[in-house]
Amino acid sequence: MTTRNRLLVLVATVIALAAVATASVWHAAARADRRNEAHAGGPMVTSGRVTLPAGTTAAPRHLVFRNMAWGPHRDELTTVPAGRPDAPRTASGVKCLRFYAASGTAVCLRAERGAMQDTYTARVLDARLREKAHYALPGIPSRARVSPSGRYAAWTVFVGGDSYAGTNFSTRAAIVDTRTGHLTPTLEDFRVVKDGRTYHAADVNFWGITFAADDRHFYATLATHGKTYLVRGDLRTRTLTTVHQNVECPSLSPDGTRIAYKKRVKGLSVDAPWRLYVLDLRTLHETPLAETRSVDDQAVWSDAHTLTYALPGDYGADLYTVPADGAGAPHRLTKAAVSPAYL
Repeated sequence: MTTRNRLLVLVATVIALAAVATASVWHAAARADRRNEAHAGGPMVTSGRVTLPAGTTAAPRHLVFRNMAWGPHRDELTTVPAGRPDAPRTASGVKCLRFYAASGTAVCLRAERGAMQDTYTARVLDARLREKAHYALPGIPSRARVSPSGRYAAWTVFVGGDSYAGTNFSTRAAIVDTRTGHLTPTLEDFRVVKDGRTYHAADVNFWGITFAADDRHFYATLATHGKTYLVRGDLRTRTLTTVHQNVECPSLSPDGTRIAYKKRVKGLSVDAPWRLYVLDLRTLHETPLAETRSVDDQAVWSDAHTLTYALPGDYGADLYTVPADGAGAPHRLTKAAVSPAYL
């Protein structure tokens, strides 16, 4: 091939690549524009004031969650009456990837869009969704929780890989004191007690923190050597003690006696390996729930008898409920929603 022909091929290649890149940008922009437009049949969402009740029993309960419906309020925190989950949604203008709240305090895990790449932050919010503090995150947000009193907030992020279903991932689980601002950036700084002995391993990972009501204890998942464990944490002694095996994304019941969690079940697909269970912390008896689909979420106790969780849906995710005693059947609570908190 002559030099002239080589130049012609190079120029043609550059032009072709530029055309592909331009088309990709236009396609992405068009898709983003479509997501900013409300779709017929979707939930009704309007702007308004969203506040977080501080826990008074006189106030009616509300459900706050990340709105997933396409339109100008996609990804914003929205609220509906807890008893009418399909009612028109009030959007706050505050966007979060993961969210949780209790007693007038919230944690919002956000994406900060950059020219070259996104970064992520955890923002502690007050009852009016105003920022009290923020913290840089080392990876992609995964889980978020606030203690019942609002004293502590916690989050989990992926720092490698993108799925719990595989083995190529690493996580960081952090806890912050919302009163003092003191941050524990990783549970890996705590002492692990396994089978009555201090345990050390280079591959330990933690995720899915859930708090007890005493502002001292919490539960989380420990992963090591290909197995997962429920651990009970103590903020004063900075210890983590194993409780039960094959527990992921625990959620403590309002009375502190049970843990809802996702469990890997043999024979299921590698990409969808989990079923929802409830563990009695006194007897360690496991109860499989009526939801037979694989749930990759940290369930929320909507009350002492019912769990709420997300499953894939037309808009990204829908919220479902299922009884916590193994009876009944799952029920779709509302569509186009994720990261619920009952207040």
